Amino acid sequence: MSPTSPPSTAPPGTKRERRKEARPGELLEAALDLFVEKGFAATRVDEVAARAGVSKGTLFLYFPSKEELFKAVVRHNIAGRFDEWREELEAFEGTTSELLRYCYQVWWERIGCTKASGITKLMFSEAQNFPEITEFYQQEVILPGQMLIRRIIERGIERGEFRPVPLDYIVHVVLAPMIFLMMWKHSLGACIPDSLGLRPELYITAQIDNVLHGLLVRSAEPPPLPSPLSSSAPPSRGS
Repeated sequence: MSPTSPPSTAPPGTKRERRKEARPGELLEAALDLFVEKGFAATRVDEVAARAGVSKGTLFLYFPSKEELFKAVVRHNIAGRFDEWREELEAFEGTTSELLRYCYQVWWERIGCTKASGITKLMFSEAQNFPEITEFYQQEVILPGQMLIRRIIERGIERGEFRPVPLDYIVHVVLAPMIFLMMWKHSLGACIPDSLGLRPELYITAQIDNVLHGLLVRSAEPPPLPSPLSSSAPPSRGS
């Protein structure tokens, strides 16, 4: 007779408890996958539960509705990070140009190149049909994101690195390249990755340079030389 395995020394219920603790994260991961793949309207909670390997009843123990599940996905992947990002901004010791470059690069690494960037396309596509989640997204993602960018530009102006600019509008200039990349990644780029011959990292570098050339303080330019056709010769002495 072959030897039997020694009995487990783990306390009863330990594995089950660990599984229970992991369920919210597994549900959020499954929900993110499906929301990005299918959109908000087309995603069903029973699909999310099945992908996470639990029953629909179990899902409702943690998230009482699809709307609450979506909000939890957004908070887990995006909105919940703003406190961390604000702390990084306040602790940054380099120039504001370096800070802006850092923010673009970190955004791409933590959000842009991840599945979570698909939430932006979802909101653009379905905002009109779901005013409750649109208002939620406005309050917890859009406005905090705009305030973060605004604070960076204000920092540059206060330090004499950036020239005074209309902050309400320059915020959108800074955000626009990020939004474009996310929309491209989850639309045409999802089907034909090389459709634009676009390398996101190089695109970001080009956009940073473009934005900074508009923001940086400009040295005083010399007055233009008078046109030979419009200028008259100075009067000669003794005339």
